[in-house]
Amino acid sequence: MFDYIIVGAGQAGLAMAYQLKQSNANFLMLDSADEIGASWLKRWDSLKLFTPTEFNHLPGMAFPAIKGHYPDKFDVANYFKAYVKLFELPIKLATTVTKVIKSNQGFEVQCTEKSYQCKKIIIASGPFHKPFIPPCHKLLSPSINQIHSRDYRNPEQLISGDTLVVGAGDSGFQILQEVAKHDANREVFFSGSTNALTIPQEFLGKTLWWWFKLLGVLSVNKYSWLGKKIKQKMQPVIGIDIKSLLSKSNVTAVGHTLGANENNIRCQHKTLSSIKNIIWSTGFRADFSWIDGIALDKQGYPVNYRGVSTTKDMYFIGLPWMYTRGSATLGGVHKDAAYLINIIREDAVNSADLIIEPQSLPAVG
Repeated sequence: MFDYIIVGAGQAGLAMAYQLKQSNANFLMLDSADEIGASWLKRWDSLKLFTPTEFNHLPGMAFPAIKGHYPDKFDVANYFKAYVKLFELPIKLATTVTKVIKSNQGFEVQCTEKSYQCKKIIIASGPFHKPFIPPCHKLLSPSINQIHSRDYRNPEQLISGDTLVVGAGDSGFQILQEVAKHDANREVFFSGSTNALTIPQEFLGKTLWWWFKLLGVLSVNKYSWLGKKIKQKMQPVIGIDIKSLLSKSNVTAVGHTLGANENNIRCQHKTLSSIKNIIWSTGFRADFSWIDGIALDKQGYPVNYRGVSTTKDMYFIGLPWMYTRGSATLGGVHKDAAYLINIIREDAVNSADLIIEPQSLPAVG
């Protein structure tokens, strides 16, 4: 019987584990991956963070790079590995949680090979669970090479011929830019909105995130008037000149994808029949069906206030806009972890069998 179990060993889980470790708590982390940082290593090869070093610190350990550096996925994964080693965080890897059930003693955490028991549980499994691809993809010919952005690594995965990139988010435009640049002779089509707001990574000699911090954008909470307005807006694309990208000689914007049949893909402005590759950068859907009896909101995320669940002794961390825009980011999750540890300490005051002692240790960020 553990006092706490953390499900997920990404940035949110690590930030929470740090707080529990410094409080001498009896806890265990569970993660389905075979290595620390695996969720980052699985992303496309050229990926770089939008945030420079100084905005990527987890509590207690600064990101090991010079100020102004934009880390790649390998930098982040190595940082996580070093973080776990430094604080000796107890993690059970290659352990997939299949069910969480509330019990009289706390929670039963069922995994593929065995079950664990805990008095309190912290869900840090992240916001992205199941890749979403429009249903029409099933009607396409099997000769078309279809890849979701989760599984995209680099242009070498593509077969020769015309390519369609679907999705107008950051990942969609980044992948579109990479594919178009890799082979100037390849016809690349873009499906999605061309009206996305784009903002530079740096402005007047300062990084975008420096300006966000100065203007207080990163600390605006979702319950405030301004937070509600920002949350409703489509997230801007960072660091890519969309107009210039779409004007390249081998890039053609075709509007939204409307349907498909065999080799024909019907788009808003054109029907495509020459496509050999499709990269679906169409996002993910949340899936918390493995947690028994929890309340979900309209987007499929657990109902909570700043990570405190409606289910007693259950907490969440790392959800998008859990409290602020930074709640699901590498450099912002530490604030939610600091808030939750205080709530957990208050709860532990009335639980004589839980050992949790606040300590005065430095926290970066």
